[in-house]
Amino acid sequence: MSPRRSLRLRTAVAAGGLALSMVALSGCGQVADIINTVQGEPVSAVPAPAASPSAAMAFNSQFTYDGSVALSSDVAQDLELRLDVWAQNPKRTQEWTPDAEKTFGFAVNVHDNRVDEKSVLSQKRRVFISSISITSQTAQTSGQVQSPFQFSADPRTLVPSDTIRSDRGLLLNSFQGGLYVPETVIHGLPADTYGMTLEFAMTVWVEGNANDDTSFTQQTVYQYLPVAISTADQAEAAAPAPSTTPSTTP
Repeated sequence: MSPRRSLRLRTAVAAGGLALSMVALSGCGQVADIINTVQGEPVSAVPAPAASPSAAMAFNSQFTYDGSVALSSDVAQDLELRLDVWAQNPKRTQEWTPDAEKTFGFAVNVHDNRVDEKSVLSQKRRVFISSISITSQTAQTSGQVQSPFQFSADPRTLVPSDTIRSDRGLLLNSFQGGLYVPETVIHGLPADTYGMTLEFAMTVWVEGNANDDTSFTQQTVYQYLPVAISTADQAEAAAPAPSTTPSTTP
């Protein structure tokens, strides 16, 4: 046997002994880690969690992430009151900064899941809304809490006069649709505001049995909407890059 071949054999045997020693001392899992490291492959014992929409936000807001949100409440069994809110202007909620005018729209509707959506009104349990108010509470880096935005109205004054109404308020499940308010403006906020929670309070009259005027009861439904507020730098960073049109040379 040549000296070179003998040297290779001794090296292989030594490497095998070293691997067996590592198995005995460290266990198979750690040996696999060492092998993966030597091969240059990343080693991860636990899969990295997927990034959530709120992970990069200072204020957790699904409305800010999606630009709209649907909030639902059961006012009776199988009777759903639904509040839809959407960003109107700017539609890109990353541009909602303390100084900017922030416009949103909202709608309130009701769905009686006991009957088909196309059923006539006499087969549905009616729901009237007699008042709606929105209050706000800021989240500020200074730790202060303020209520810079307030809204209150009789829903009957917010829709055309030919909509179905009564002394109980505006009928939400008529063929004309429910309450629809396309634009409501939030003006300036304190400069250090990074979030705001809107509280919707809706007073409704709910019919217990379809087509039964004597079965109405009153209740107030609350829904809460967190809204993230960006700094001017964050809004600028999130702005889409301007499109460039290649110039043509004649």
